[in-house]
Amino acid sequence: MGTQNGVLKSSIARKIAMALSGFFLLFFLLQHLAINALSLISADLFNAASHFMGTNPLVQFALQPVLAFGVFFHLIMGMVLELQNRAARPVQYSYSKPEANSTWMSRNMIITGIMVMLFLGLHFYDFWLPELKMKFIDGIWNIEDRYFEELQHKFHDPIRVGLYVLSFVFLSLHLMHGFQSAFQSVGFRSSSFTPMIKKLATIYAIVVPLGFVIVALYHFLVQ
Repeated sequence: MGTQNGVLKSSIARKIAMALSGFFLLFFLLQHLAINALSLISADLFNAASHFMGTNPLVQFALQPVLAFGVFFHLIMGMVLELQNRAARPVQYSYSKPEANSTWMSRNMIITGIMVMLFLGLHFYDFWLPELKMKFIDGIWNIEDRYFEELQHKFHDPIRVGLYVLSFVFLSLHLMHGFQSAFQSVGFRSSSFTPMIKKLATIYAIVVPLGFVIVALYHFLVQ
């Protein structure tokens, strides 16, 4: 009995940690989209905001490592929890028509999570790794007007833009379930909160990925 309680508490702790990292990443996505959206308004505004984020010591040496850890922790822990949940289900589950009792998104979080992870690999290769090389290897920190041009350069290739758009579709599917699941994991399960959280999850899961898609398509089409 003690062992079962320990396993249960450990599982609950993992879900709460997963939810908290999810909240952190939800906030980061909004902040990231806000800065990217500036590129639709003004190259100077986008350059100024990107330069501030790219050179601010708090962001570079405190928030950025936390963000990198949060991303990998969230995705890896999500896959671990999903595999544990599947292993814990009885054999009869495969015959109980799960599609009638759950959404496609909730049953395939591991698939959408892997697709998001693959996209992050591409995004890191396109933006994060060159940025690290320029600043920490080449020692170049003070070029403020380069960010807009770099963004346009990355989005001139239709294949890359297509991969970005597809990735944000998977991100949207992942957020559809992940957003409300995070709230449930930290205790928001009441009948009064659940409908509002579901609506908020749908809005967030559509608007935020769509915003990134608009940015990518805009810079591809206006060049």
